[in-house]
Amino acid sequence: MTPMQNIRGIVFKVISVCLFVCMASLIKAASDEVPPGQAVFFRSFFAIPVILGWLAARGQLRHGWETAHPLNHFWRGLVGTMAMGLGFAGLGLLPLPEVTAIGYAAPLFVVIFAAMFLGEKVRLFRLTAVALGLAGVIVILSPRLSVGADLTTGETLGAVLVLGGAFFAALAQVYIRKLTATEETAAIVFWFSVTASVLSLLTLPWGWVWPSAGTLAMLLLAGLIGGVGQICLTTSYRLAEASLIAPFDYVSMLLAIAIGYFIFREVPTATVLAGAAMIIAAGVLIIWRERQLGLERAQQKKAMPPGGT
Repeated sequence: MTPMQNIRGIVFKVISVCLFVCMASLIKAASDEVPPGQAVFFRSFFAIPVILGWLAARGQLRHGWETAHPLNHFWRGLVGTMAMGLGFAGLGLLPLPEVTAIGYAAPLFVVIFAAMFLGEKVRLFRLTAVALGLAGVIVILSPRLSVGADLTTGETLGAVLVLGGAFFAALAQVYIRKLTATEETAAIVFWFSVTASVLSLLTLPWGWVWPSAGTLAMLLLAGLIGGVGQICLTTSYRLAEASLIAPFDYVSMLLAIAIGYFIFREVPTATVLAGAAMIIAAGVLIIWRERQLGLERAQQKKAMPPGGT
C-alpha cells in the first residue's frame, strides 16, 4: 500500500464511521414511533439500491452479487439481522454514547469466537487485552445490573439488548471471515441486505406502524446512509491495511457524545466514559498486536529462501 492509499483508506474509514453513527441517530430518533423490526427493514431494504448502484459503477452489476454458497450467506444474514435488531431496540432505551460504548464489545467477542470456531491461536497478550475490555463492559453495565438497580427499567433491558447485539455482531464477523475465503465482498454486502430485509418482514405481525412523514424520511435516510456507509467501509479496507484503519472505529465515540448531547440532550456518565476507555484501550492493544505479528510474518517470509520451508 502506498502512503496516499493509506491516507485515502483512513478518510473512507472515518467517513463510514460518521455515517454509521448518523444512521444510528436516525434510528434512535424514530424509535419512539417505529418498532425495531420495522427499522431493520428500512435500514436493509433501502440500502440495496445504493449497493446495486455501486456494483453498476464498478462494472459488477451482472456478476458481483453471484454466489456459490447461498446457505452461508443466510446464516451470516441471520446472525447479522439479530445483531441489528437487538442494537436498534437498545437505541430506543439507552443514551447513544452508552450504546456505542457497549457495542465496542463486539471485536472482543470476535477474538474469543475466532479461537472457538476458526481455530485461531489466542495467546496471553490478546487474552489479557480481551479481559481488560470485558472488564470495561462490566464497568458500563454495573449501574444497570447491580444488586441495588431496578431491573425492571427500560435502561436495564436496553443494556442487555445492546450487549446481545454485540454478541451476534461478533458471530457475524466470524461468518464474514469464512465467507471472504470464497466470496466477493460485493456479494457479502448485497446478500446481507437482502437477507435482513426478508427476515425483518417476519416481525410485521408484532406492531409495524404507518410512520409519520418525518419519521418515514428518517427511516429512508437511515437506509441510504447505511448503504453508503457500507460502501465506504468496504473501500477503506480495499485501500489500506485493516490494522492501520481499525483504530479509527473509535472516532464514533466522540461523534456519539456530540450527537447525544446536542440532539438528544444526553450526557454520558463517568462510569460509561471509564468503561469505554478500558474497552478502547483493549481494542487498540489487540489491533497493535495483530499489526506486530503481521510485520513479523512478513519479515520471516522475506528471510525465507526461495522454495524453502
